[in-house]
Amino acid sequence: MPSSFNRRRFLQAAALSGAGLWVTPQLRASSISDGLHAEIGKSKWELDTPALCLDLDKLEHNLKAASIPLQGSGVGLRPHVKTHKCPELAQMQLDHGAVGVCAAKLSESEVMLENGIASVLMTGVNVTVPKIRRAMELRKKHAGFIQAVDNPQNARDLQEAARVAGIVADVVVDIDVIRRSGVPAGQPALQLAQLVDKSPNLRFRGILAYDGGVQHVKGFEARKTRCLNTFEPVVATYHLMHQAGLNMEIFSGGGTGTYDMMHEIPGFTDVQVGSYLFMDCQYLEIGGAKNAERFDDFEAALTVLTTVINTNHSGRLITDGGSKAFTLNKPNGWVIGEPDFVYNAGSDEYGTITFTEANRNYRVGDPLEVIVPHCDPAVNLYDVIYGIRNDKVERVLPVLARGKSV
Repeated sequence: MPSSFNRRRFLQAAALSGAGLWVTPQLRASSISDGLHAEIGKSKWELDTPALCLDLDKLEHNLKAASIPLQGSGVGLRPHVKTHKCPELAQMQLDHGAVGVCAAKLSESEVMLENGIASVLMTGVNVTVPKIRRAMELRKKHAGFIQAVDNPQNARDLQEAARVAGIVADVVVDIDVIRRSGVPAGQPALQLAQLVDKSPNLRFRGILAYDGGVQHVKGFEARKTRCLNTFEPVVATYHLMHQAGLNMEIFSGGGTGTYDMMHEIPGFTDVQVGSYLFMDCQYLEIGGAKNAERFDDFEAALTVLTTVINTNHSGRLITDGGSKAFTLNKPNGWVIGEPDFVYNAGSDEYGTITFTEANRNYRVGDPLEVIVPHCDPAVNLYDVIYGIRNDKVERVLPVLARGKSV
């Protein structure tokens, strides 16, 4: 914790949390901002570590690059905020032409809507009584909230809750692609959509379908072939619904790995890109349309700064960035400027680097910059992201939806 942090407000927030009271994102953000405002203008190499850093020039490149292959196709972007959990970054995505954003969780949706993001499509389903009630209260306050459904009983539960709340709730039907969530394609999906459409307190808005399995298939052509084949039953379902006269204004899905091929899906309206904003090792290694070895459509904008804390063994460095700074996702993080380094974050508190060759001699206290294996869970470990330009902190971005897993 920085020495300039407002300890009184921090302890107040901690006391409220310990008493079982919910600490609002606004209180949390203001508490963080009070202390970290002093970091603005500081060299990023002066930040205490581990620190999550975002190169703002690369971020702005990624924001622009995502829409280039889609120009003239009629397909837009609906970025997934589970990647960054930050309303300020969501607003930047909207400012660059996104049609709205997606959220995985109800709590993420709440944070976004309560912090000025007007259009949120929740891709997960709300099936428990508390969540359904919260979802209807959220819809009552925010007209831009849309939620998903993937089974008839849940549709009936949503209808009853919307009736009690005195509202009409917007709903999309989630179609199963990878046997994880969603209703089976074909007649089951059509019947569910018709049930929603006939429910007086529900408004059918369309469908979503996400193939998570194809996103990291290596090789552009292999990825594209699998993506188009996987979506064939979903496209057939889309046509069934369209022929039945249903409102098909939303046909959403896809992701960073397939963002530049979804426009070939008939009826498709928007891509749920997420990691494109930051990039990580998992995506960088899959290859793109122009570079078979590296997916370089987007730049690696998100890194963790970590510090060498032990050099006592040859060919081995120990850092202060373990799994609590990176998570345990594979592949290993990539140390910038050191291609021979293998970074293992397997210990809670410590990172272990093994190497045969190094481009310089390292001493205790030296900083290292590491591209994260998987950006989504890594971001969830931090209260703030430091926005960096020309190696200086330009802004501090609170991760207001950190820990929002309900």
